[in-house]
Amino acid sequence: MATKVLVPLLGEGVEEVTVIKWLKKEGDSVAELEPLLEVNTDKVDTEIPAPASGTVLKILAEEGIAAKVGTVLAFIGKPGESVEVTGEQVSSGQVSGGALSVSKGVKSQIMEKPRVKENLTPETSHVTRDSSTRDVGFISPVVAKIAAEHGVNLGQVQGTGLNGRITKNDVLSFVESGKPSAPATRSAPHLAPDTGTHDTLIKHTVIRKQIAEHMITSKHTSPHVLTVMEADMSRVVRHRSANKETFGRDGVNLTFTAYFMLAIVAGLKTYPNVNSSWTDEGILVHKAVNIGMATSLGEEGLIVPVIKEADNLSLLAMARAVNDLASRARAKKLQPDDVRGGTFTLTNHGISGSLFAFPVINQPQSGILGVGAMQKRVVVIDDAIAIRPMVYLSFVFDHRILDGASADWFLMKVKETLENWN
Repeated sequence: MATKVLVPLLGEGVEEVTVIKWLKKEGDSVAELEPLLEVNTDKVDTEIPAPASGTVLKILAEEGIAAKVGTVLAFIGKPGESVEVTGEQVSSGQVSGGALSVSKGVKSQIMEKPRVKENLTPETSHVTRDSSTRDVGFISPVVAKIAAEHGVNLGQVQGTGLNGRITKNDVLSFVESGKPSAPATRSAPHLAPDTGTHDTLIKHTVIRKQIAEHMITSKHTSPHVLTVMEADMSRVVRHRSANKETFGRDGVNLTFTAYFMLAIVAGLKTYPNVNSSWTDEGILVHKAVNIGMATSLGEEGLIVPVIKEADNLSLLAMARAVNDLASRARAKKLQPDDVRGGTFTLTNHGISGSLFAFPVINQPQSGILGVGAMQKRVVVIDDAIAIRPMVYLSFVFDHRILDGASADWFLMKVKETLENWN
């Protein structure tokens, strides 16, 4: 009996994933626990292994399509083994209604898909299909509707989906350019053909869409207010210089981020209301101190892995945690649980040279701290002019939870912790 490949539960609260890339195609052999496909959830790419050894008999989920936990993604079994797929086993648009039989025989039978007219509503049944063009295979109702609205001959559209399947973006690109779109790759953004205006359209990645959704939601959810202070980093710089080599012998890179993290911990422990979230019933003050660390992924965007129970970590343990999460984030080795449960966030935008910024709150947290680039500046200390390594600390807070005074008290504690580092 063929084995079902299901969307697994990848973490608490994860209800669906987006299929990013199939690593095997129909007819390929696969070993048990061998990576079968890549999925994305919460901006984390994760490989799903094959639950059994055998041949990939049928792939049901298209790349770029969301699938809920428990959904059947594919079938693995013996070559030529029969499987029966019902409409309830897959999400809408992946397989048409009714049963679909995969039987022993020629490859074309395994790959057989319903014709366009079997999937169209009366309003979309007039999609152009020139008999002189190639067979386009299975077309989802959404693709058919868009093609009908624009009078597109699908036989002239180059599909970039699974097994050459035509996707919605393929049709839209064709409409914009008047010629077939090129197959997309994971190594570079999907660029649409020249539109004639010399502009270039860069297709949205899954991560970019998620970032956009989260940013808009945050701005619409809470009133953002910014307060800025400046911190003298002299003591931190001296402490780091004195201990960097010792930490290095333990395999730990002692970065300034570890100091900022522990300064935030000091602020949150002194003012617990900052470690909170807004609810309709009241302000929910979190017992756990879980600090998110915004990490750049280059042109792909950013991700916020979370250091759990940060208030229990020493400087060495904090530096080790920062190293681990940052390296796994850039290597795309994070797990969904690594980006969940944050109660506060640090964004070190100074790494790219920014002096200060107005970060967006990571909902449902009460605030986010931005750290600018450290620069040697002239300051007045005890009526004397001195040169000190200074940074701007930008605290953006939810004005429903915190007022200006309480926000400033928290930020002052962060500043004092850095300036009086012992």
